Order: sequence, then C-alpha cells, then structure tokens
Amino acid sequence: MPDYEIVDVTADNLGQYDLFCQKSKAKEKGYKEKVGWFRERSKEGLKIKLLMVDEGKKDLVSRGFIEYTPAEHGWRVVDAPGYMLIHCIWVVGKHKKKGYGARLLKACIKDAEEAGKKGVTVIASDANWLPGKKIFINHGFEIVDKAPAVFDLLVKRFTPSPPSPAPSFPADWEARLKRYPKGLTILRTRQCPYTEDATGIALKTAKERNIEARAVELATSKDVQTLSPSAYGVFSIVYNGNLLSYHYLLEKDLAARLDEFGK
Repeated sequence: MPDYEIVDVTADNLGQYDLFCQKSKAKEKGYKEKVGWFRERSKEGLKIKLLMVDEGKKDLVSRGFIEYTPAEHGWRVVDAPGYMLIHCIWVVGKHKKKGYGARLLKACIKDAEEAGKKGVTVIASDANWLPGKKIFINHGFEIVDKAPAVFDLLVKRFTPSPPSPAPSFPADWEARLKRYPKGLTILRTRQCPYTEDATGIALKTAKERNIEARAVELATSKDVQTLSPSAYGVFSIVYNGNLLSYHYLLEKDLAARLDEFGK
C-alpha cells in the first residue's frame, strides 16, 4: 500500500469516497446538500481531489482535499475569466507540514495548465476559514488585490504578461451590504456543508434576542458573485448593514459580535 494517494472524486465514485468536510455526518442535511451541489457543479468542471493517507488501517483514509473550478463558475466573489479558482485546500491533524498541501496545489496547477487556463487564482486570509497565503506565495503566486476586511486575492499566471486584466475583487462592498434590511440576514449556500449548522445557530441566537432575522439562499454562482457582501461568498451574517461574519460562529461568538453593535 502506498503512503498516500491523491484521488479525483467524481459523480461516479462518490459512493466509494467522501467530500471530506463533515464526512463523519454524512446523513445530516448539510453534507447531503453538499453531495447534491457537487454532482451539479462537477458538470461545470468543478473538481475535488482527496488526499488519502496510510494510517495503518485496511484502506487509505482521507485527511485533506482541494476543491477548484473554472472561475466563471466560481463560488467566490472574484472576477477572473479564463482562470482556475481554488475554493478550498485543507490538510488536517498530524499530516500537516509534510508537503501534502503542496502536492494538492501542484495537482490543481497541472490540471489548470492542461485545461489551457491563464493561471490559477485563490482567496487567502490570515484570519479564519480560508487558507493562509504562505503556501501560495511559495509556489509562485502573487497578491493582486485586497478586499475588506481580511481577504487577499492571489494569482499564479502561466504567462508573465497576460494581455487581459488580472483577476480582481469588485469595489461595491458597501452597496452590497445596504441591500439587506434591518435586522439579521444570513446568506448561505450549499457549497460548504457547515453553513447549515451555522445558519441554525444564527437564527436561534436572533430569536433569543428578539432580532428580526431571515436566511437567504444563494443558489447559483452568479448569485454569489453579484449578491454576497464578502469575498468568501458562500456564507455571511449581516446585521443592520454591517458584516458580522463571513464564517461559522458558535452561539457565544455571535452573541459577542452582536454585543459590539449594542444588541
């Protein structure tokens, strides 16, 4: 048995493998929604590669993954026609800092080159819920744009001087926030299986505090690209025109954020 293997998950072999995030809760709504989302998005060119490692068990086990798609179908708020867009890259536990993340990234870069893309782009953050930028800079990416409050847009170009503009963020973040009514608005998608629980926590917290709240489903990549008030795109909590969070918050953490705004 090899020490590790990188496997392409497809609609055909999904029963044999997993989609990594929340795989231990495969019967719950969030994971089931991700499965349906993946089956549809794979028709648009989305790929998930699993890192399978030897832990002394009968079979290799998944301990990391990378997810990416042609940027025209991306579920991040980025304008990057002709590029491959990385959604997520993650290696967990004792397998961190062993070069597995680099192997996953190189596999994505190879796919993008073979597909004739201009390059690869990714949103990074040194805060929460997104990869840090170090791994990308170490593999020839450069920062080309920034978005509030913690997002960097990085690009690895396959030609040094492309004739077209570099990938970029929009500049209408304040206008996006103003679209949403007073109270708490949770924008969620099926791209991330954790957003189901995160939405439930936010709605429960709002109810306990007598805050008017609603959940909004961003059902397509176009919805994400045009309506999301954060670059991360697939989850946001907006309160009275302010972005409280772009990622999962425990109840106590959401309560603390609301306290900052006097509610």
